Amino acid sequence: MEAIHRGRPKLAPDPEVRAAILAAALAIVHEEGIGALGVSRVLARTQMSTRAFYRHFDSKDQLVKAMFLELAHIEMEPMQQRMADEWPVRAVAAWIHGRLDLAFEQQAKSDSRHLSLEAYSQAVASPELVGPAYAVILRPLIDQIDRGTRLGLFADSHPAEEAMSIHGVVWATVERLWATGNDDLSDVRKRTIRFCLRGLGVATQVIDEVIAGDGSSGWKPLSHNKVFHQN
Repeated sequence: MEAIHRGRPKLAPDPEVRAAILAAALAIVHEEGIGALGVSRVLARTQMSTRAFYRHFDSKDQLVKAMFLELAHIEMEPMQQRMADEWPVRAVAAWIHGRLDLAFEQQAKSDSRHLSLEAYSQAVASPELVGPAYAVILRPLIDQIDRGTRLGLFADSHPAEEAMSIHGVVWATVERLWATGNDDLSDVRKRTIRFCLRGLGVATQVIDEVIAGDGSSGWKPLSHNKVFHQN
């Protein structure tokens, strides 16, 4: 009987090795941009074998996708917890507030700015690479718009489309301020929140109260006749 020769069995992925590969990729992108990211560069940085890399990722593109998805989960976990306890109008404002803070907070500015620019460039050039990450970022916003619409707090809307529009407004604001070097967020934050909430049909008085910070942990929504714009 002819002998059957079997190859070396494939080892299961190791979470620690995967994390080390992701960390190396993030460091390269932060330091040199996504154009510098390659399998050989990651292996040189981690001192791992090619086999170790392909045990965890099928390709460089899969690594890029995993990298942005990991960042999205890290970013949105605390935001999702915060939004879950809020009234939907304030939850939407909290999402906008958080995205602007991430882009401009002094401690996070360099990392966040560089990686956000890379994510945006990939969204334009290769949307399949950052689609899962953007889905994670938009999910809590979509959920809150849907919840608010069902509660009668927002005008009739399509939550996914409205969330994409709000994301577009926030990103345009970030991009403009990065270009001008303006770090004063106070007025910009207020105007951005006001614009987005008005787009959802929220009345001016309610928006003013949200912006003024009237929402303590015990803050309750106003009656529905005060939520929507006056005709």
